[in-house]
Amino acid sequence: MSAPRRILVYGVYGAGKTTLAQQLAERLGLPWYPVDDQLWLPGWVEVPVEQQRSRIEAICRRDTWILDGAYHGWRDVPLARADLVVGLDYPRWLSFWRSLRRTLRRLVTREVICNGNRESLGSVLSRDSILLWHVGAFGRARRRMRAWQSDPIAPPVLLFQSPAALDAWLTGLPSAPARPRLDRPAENAG
Repeated sequence: MSAPRRILVYGVYGAGKTTLAQQLAERLGLPWYPVDDQLWLPGWVEVPVEQQRSRIEAICRRDTWILDGAYHGWRDVPLARADLVVGLDYPRWLSFWRSLRRTLRRLVTREVICNGNRESLGSVLSRDSILLWHVGAFGRARRRMRAWQSDPIAPPVLLFQSPAALDAWLTGLPSAPARPRLDRPAENAG
């Protein structure tokens, strides 16, 4: 397989999709488009699904991209164009632990997530809590990744069941050529 140019990173909440997408972008020199930036307006106002789809279609028409998720209403769009799907198929306890740890860190640090949004104690304790979403979505995400992997017309799917297996794969990836620094003038050779 040639080097992928359009990559969908997929997994349940908290598995590490965003971290992996960022690592792949740096390693392969591909542009990364954080999905949360496409889905949420300030104040945690959800972008209407039709507009989400339009935004994702615009990204997926490009020659190169990395997306860190795919959701209802437009999941078919990146799947139709991806060269590779990287699935984080970690055990439930691991992805839940990561989600809980990340949520607690964000509450303490007041970290901006996307478009000025932050997690709050109220959001964590609400019926729309990311932790509850994890519990409800885990089995569906796992079944979906595994179905994609066995589908002969789907893009290639690499499923990783542990962070160690993912790290080993990442280590074997080629690095993008170094880009010249633009913040200082090039030195003359003569």
